[in-house]
Amino acid sequence: MASPVRFREDANLEEDLVLGGYRDRVVVELAQNAADAALRAGVPGRLRLTLDGGTLTAANVGAPLDADGVTGLSTLRASAKVGDGAASPDAASPVGRFGVGFAAVLAVCDEPSMLSRDGSVRFSAGDARREVERAAERSDGLRAEVLRREGRVPVLRLPFPAEGQPEQGFDTAVVLPLRDEAARKLVRNLLAGVDDALLLALPALAEIVVDIDGDVRRLSAVRDADGVCAITDGAEESRWRIVAASGAIAPELLADRPVEERARPVWALTWAVPCDAADEPRRPATVPVFHGPTPTDEPLGLPALLIATLPLDPTRRRLAPGALTDFLLDRAADAYADLVRDWPAKTPGLLRLVPGPIADGPVDAEVRRRIVALLAQTAILPAAAVPDKEDEAEPEPLLVPREAVVLTPNSGALVAALEDVIPGLLPAGFEKDQAALSTLGVRGIGLGDVVEAVAGLDRPPAWWSALYTALDAVSGDDPLAFDALAALPVPLADGRTVRGPRGTLRPAGSLDDATLAALTPLGLRVIHPHALGEGSRLLERLGAQPAEPRVMLADPSVLQALDAAYDPVPLGDDDASSDPLAVAEAVLALVRAADPRPGERFGLGRLLLPEADGGLTPAGELLVPDSALAGIVDPELYGFVDAAWVERWGSGVLHAAGVPDGFPLLRDTDVLLDPDTLDDELAELEGFEDWAEHVEALCPPDSAPVVLAELAGVIGLETVRPEAWARALELLAQTPALRQAVMRPARLSLADGGKLTLPPATAWWLSRTPVLAGKCPADLVAGDDTALAGLYDPLDPADAGALANDAEFLTALGVKTTALELLATPGGPDELLDRLADPDRPVTRSQLTDLYCTLAEVPADQVSPPDHLRATLDGELVVADADDVVVVDAPDLLPLLAGRPYLPIPLRFATALADLFDLDLASEVIDAGVDEPGEVRDVPEAVRALLPDAPVTYVEHDDLILADGTEVDWRVADGVVHTSTFDGLARGLAWAAGRWDQRHLVAAMLAEPERIADLLVEVDFE
Repeated sequence: MASPVRFREDANLEEDLVLGGYRDRVVVELAQNAADAALRAGVPGRLRLTLDGGTLTAANVGAPLDADGVTGLSTLRASAKVGDGAASPDAASPVGRFGVGFAAVLAVCDEPSMLSRDGSVRFSAGDARREVERAAERSDGLRAEVLRREGRVPVLRLPFPAEGQPEQGFDTAVVLPLRDEAARKLVRNLLAGVDDALLLALPALAEIVVDIDGDVRRLSAVRDADGVCAITDGAEESRWRIVAASGAIAPELLADRPVEERARPVWALTWAVPCDAADEPRRPATVPVFHGPTPTDEPLGLPALLIATLPLDPTRRRLAPGALTDFLLDRAADAYADLVRDWPAKTPGLLRLVPGPIADGPVDAEVRRRIVALLAQTAILPAAAVPDKEDEAEPEPLLVPREAVVLTPNSGALVAALEDVIPGLLPAGFEKDQAALSTLGVRGIGLGDVVEAVAGLDRPPAWWSALYTALDAVSGDDPLAFDALAALPVPLADGRTVRGPRGTLRPAGSLDDATLAALTPLGLRVIHPHALGEGSRLLERLGAQPAEPRVMLADPSVLQALDAAYDPVPLGDDDASSDPLAVAEAVLALVRAADPRPGERFGLGRLLLPEADGGLTPAGELLVPDSALAGIVDPELYGFVDAAWVERWGSGVLHAAGVPDGFPLLRDTDVLLDPDTLDDELAELEGFEDWAEHVEALCPPDSAPVVLAELAGVIGLETVRPEAWARALELLAQTPALRQAVMRPARLSLADGGKLTLPPATAWWLSRTPVLAGKCPADLVAGDDTALAGLYDPLDPADAGALANDAEFLTALGVKTTALELLATPGGPDELLDRLADPDRPVTRSQLTDLYCTLAEVPADQVSPPDHLRATLDGELVVADADDVVVVDAPDLLPLLAGRPYLPIPLRFATALADLFDLDLASEVIDAGVDEPGEVRDVPEAVRALLPDAPVTYVEHDDLILADGTEVDWRVADGVVHTSTFDGLARGLAWAAGRWDQRHLVAAMLAEPERIADLLVEVDFE
């Protein structure tokens, strides 16, 4: 103490420990001293920590204080335990090293004392300072050092005798009068923070009692032979599974370590993991740091507590880098892998022990890297499938992660179904921790991989049922899962296995084995009943249809069976699937089971049925003898179903199966109308090609392609016997679908975006076929409209038969009713003009005029300029070449048209019809001016009063001779009225005034001026 240098070294060292590494370790160091004492005495350690007011007392059992102990307390870095167990790894303990821990008391106390049954010592900052000051009187250097430190001296270098004994039941007591309130607050927090980690780090302690001002906590630890430590903290109990390891340290690893460490060349470590009663690991609630063995500041993010003899830096808070640290981290990783491998509960909770990818610090990262590398190569995972073992006492085999497979999504039922199919499959639940599995390198598979794994398996139907049920439970409503399961194998009732539920049939309860056997010839993909059960829901959602008669009749396999029946296989062949009669019976059985509604048809016209003459003929080419169609069509074109089959199955079933009882319908959508490229099916529709050409002719130029939105046509009308058309038409009218095919207009879409509505193909063909008493409907007219009289033949109600009162159907067949309806039909105006130009058709003058007036209202794009027209020639109606016909647009030109045909129409329609028919106006082709002079006269006032717009004057001629030499009564030329007679003057004035209707009144007024008043009175009544 008299040496200034030694004084400075001791003071600096003690100050570094108190202010640095041990500033908040007083409780831990006191507990470690207690553990050392218990270990030396070979007794279960007990420690009582009591904070009473301003004093902390730590009482413990074990070896009492002796001379070596006092030396250790008063000599920093010189432990009394030098050489203890140095040569034996088994004696290594992760507690009490190097004699520096007691210095931690100086962080909170200046007057610590240690009381023992064999003697007591105390340390005092005040007494030590007085001793140093006396020594300083003899040493100038020491005096200067004391002054430099302002009186602060090392406390633990000078022990003093002390009085007192530890309380009853304890061998040693450390009494610490706390320095101030800050020290008390620190100690109180440290005592409140005592937890399981302290008992785990100091296994020599069996009990710790914490008394804070009378509030007592008792923590006790009980360790069993299975490596489980149960810690009780008051009313709470926690379980820790522990693995410990120890060994010798090679001298070369200690070369750079202090001599005190080289004197004890052994290492020891403990991993502790909290778990519940079922051994499910839990995250530690203790401070997540490395313990070396006391807590350090190195963070540890693993789900475990590590207590090890790790080399620490001088601050006692960080691991010292170097070869020894690397060696001990390797040993820690080895022990951790053993802990995971030997973990008793091989449940998904085991994955909580797998380190995550994000470390809490550099040392934590190093430990994680080592552990993950080892776990990936260690058999730690349970296999779902356990092979039979002769010795049940042997542990179940475990899987190395790279050999393991995890299924996502998963369930226990799915694993049970696949455990002997997919090697290395993990039990259900492991898939929930994908991060841990990925860290270990476990291969993941999805539902698509399951489908491939079970492809080709030969398993009983009940096994498939269990698989489907399990897959249904895990797939939920995920559309991606349904995509993955689309090719799932499905066992069929006939022994086959097919890929994919889509197109398969789920048998109903009524389909027993006998029924399924009867359907074998149809090749239906009926699922085996034993493969369903709860799994039928999955198959349904993947496309399996219910095995109902209607669904089965629409199945492609039925159509394939019908096609296969055409192969020349002898009847009675052992293969029922190739026997046409077996196919027919199976199909008819399904039709009967479907209980067809009246008029319902299943479109099975290719079904081969026995004919009356003994052969096999498609159902569509056969008739039932008493059917309505049998008395209509040509009997040479159809056969008859064998009478025994008619009696057995009934006409209703046969008709529903495809034997016609009425004319079949051809339906299609978006049909491209090209007369040059019609397919064979459309060619079956009588007159369709001619109708397509008719449509093409009606369409504007460059309107191709023309698309028919919806086609519905009646097939087989060409087979009707001529004398049976009345019944055939009645059948068409009374059958709703056939009636619609005749009456529903055809709607066409043109390439230029235009639309066109026409009578459908069937109605168009019927209108041009002699179906009404040998007459074509298009040549007939019905009703009271006389405008079409003579142009069409009148319909005799007797010829219409039952249709006489069905005007709507007759109109659809093409029978005309009115001129307006005819003109509203596409092509109707051209048809009317053609009939008017037929010289054999009688037409009256008034009828012709009315029809031309009606035509004048038709849009120009709906009329084609005719080649011939019915016109007036020299007062007679004739059929003339259209190029010779003119349209009279002025009445004074009429006398000039001798020998030239013209249209007998009102003058107001002249321009419209000239444009519509592409004809010349009379004023455009006749040039007859007035060259002869005349006398200008005034128009009488009475006439001007009647005709305000008439000219004021007119020119009177003795003889009105036109330039071409024609003599006329009147002419209006360039707005001037020329006349040679009163009647001519009246016509000229009326025409010039725009009141042609008043020409006769004006003539009377000019001829009898004395009667003008009487004549005008009559005008009031017009």
